[in-house]
Amino acid sequence: MSLAIAVRTAPSADYLLDTPLPELLAEFDVLLVDSRITDPTFTGGAVRRQGGGLLFSMRPGQPAWERDAAARVMLGRELGVPMPPLPAPYQLAEV
Repeated sequence: MSLAIAVRTAPSADYLLDTPLPELLAEFDVLLVDSRITDPTFTGGAVRRQGGGLLFSMRPGQPAWERDAAARVMLGRELGVPMPPLPAPYQLAEV
């Protein structure tokens, strides 16, 4: 009898950039919610959930392209996948 162990390899940056965002969120167990922070300089934040998965809290009302790009780059960071930099003035910071 053999024991098969599933080993998940990190996705590529191309995969994270090309796959529809709803599919990525489901695949990597990411819950995306609106933040209570409405400051236009706040794009979003990522937190590891206690039971597993991730929580992305993002500014309500932000443009769809901004939310999409920020979520993909945050996911890449959380998965340890080198991603292209965000355009200025956006930047990721760890706190």
